Amino acid sequence: MAIRTAVIPAAGLGTRFLPATKSVPKELMPIFDTPALQYVMDEAIGAGIEHLVIVSNVAKPGLEQYLVPSADVVRRVAASGREELAERLGRIGSTVSTSIVYQDQPRGLGHAIGCARAAVGGEAFAVLLPDEIMGDSSLLMQLAAQHDATGSSAVGLKRVPPEEVSSYGCVTTTAAPDANGVVQVTGVVEKPRMEDAPSDIIIIGRYVLDAGIFDVLDGLAPAPSGEIQLTDALLERALIGRLTGIVSDIERHDTGTPFGWLEAVIELTLKREDVGPRLKAWLESRFR
Repeated sequence: MAIRTAVIPAAGLGTRFLPATKSVPKELMPIFDTPALQYVMDEAIGAGIEHLVIVSNVAKPGLEQYLVPSADVVRRVAASGREELAERLGRIGSTVSTSIVYQDQPRGLGHAIGCARAAVGGEAFAVLLPDEIMGDSSLLMQLAAQHDATGSSAVGLKRVPPEEVSSYGCVTTTAAPDANGVVQVTGVVEKPRMEDAPSDIIIIGRYVLDAGIFDVLDGLAPAPSGEIQLTDALLERALIGRLTGIVSDIERHDTGTPFGWLEAVIELTLKREDVGPRLKAWLESRFR
């Protein structure tokens, strides 16, 4: 069965981006002129997603305002000469339906996903972390196909330098990836110290999860931090042989820190035909 629903957890308050996030949700901070969240939603739509479930926070009304654009807003954006952005905004509510649910307390990624249970319904679903922007929809489509073939949950994976492993969930696998990058995941560790990491393969922010994951999340004990960790639920799936991964070299931008966001702004803007050449010329002039 095709994956129809995607959950985007966006309830965090973006404290690393203060003071900007006192008024602007981190997910709406622009990559040149387009909010980072829009890139993530476009990726989901490109993979065939029909229903977006955004997990928000009542302290972030700007997200709801962006996700429910009025026809007048779309018209004004188009009139300003930004037809592409107007088209992207117009997809919200037409090409896809959008639900907004709220996480009442900051209790971790697993808890945030659990808040989407009623909106998702009893079917498998995708999860896209908005801090990570991918180059296209290909990895999400591969994960959906992998779930369709096996019935297991599937996660996006990437090899990284050892010093980066401690910032992410890290996995162990039964063997090297096959020709399509597919591996059987046997273990998951949340943000291990570099010297304790079981591998150099991390989970990047794309998942396709079986519907039963909600029951697993409901049964988890909180981590020492008090949070419900998605990695703990994935570990339970791995231990019963129901978690696969795809090791990918997809273009990826981690916007979870101010410097990572700045890198993404520069790299993605350089790719644009309208302003990329001008930015490239300016950067070259600065470093002569």
